[in-house]
Amino acid sequence: MTGHAVGRSVLFPARRAMTEILRQLAEVLEQRKGADPASSYVAGLYDRGLDAILKKVGEEATETILAAKGGDPREIVLETADLWFHTLIMLAQQGLGPDQVLKELERRFGLSGLDEKASRGDR
Repeated sequence: MTGHAVGRSVLFPARRAMTEILRQLAEVLEQRKGADPASSYVAGLYDRGLDAILKKVGEEATETILAAKGGDPREIVLETADLWFHTLIMLAQQGLGPDQVLKELERRFGLSGLDEKASRGDR
């Protein structure tokens, strides 16, 4: 085990690294909001709007599913990275970022999946 204790508030080294990578990427994605659409893939997606971003998220989700069905670990990782990347673009476009998602995941940590789902009500 890489942490010193097991608990919701413990930040394992790998988690700190992941969090920092997500934050750095979120900063770059924020910077791209003001960039010339011709200068950046991400700026171009922002320029085309939410529907274009959501279409990419959907495409990447499908490709991730197909990679998992194919069973090639490298393809699964590559497609999951694409899905995470495009999901971060969607979050940024909506004024959100990885910190909000990580906070929600931390809130759910240690909860039964059934209990967590029941706590959401009829959404």
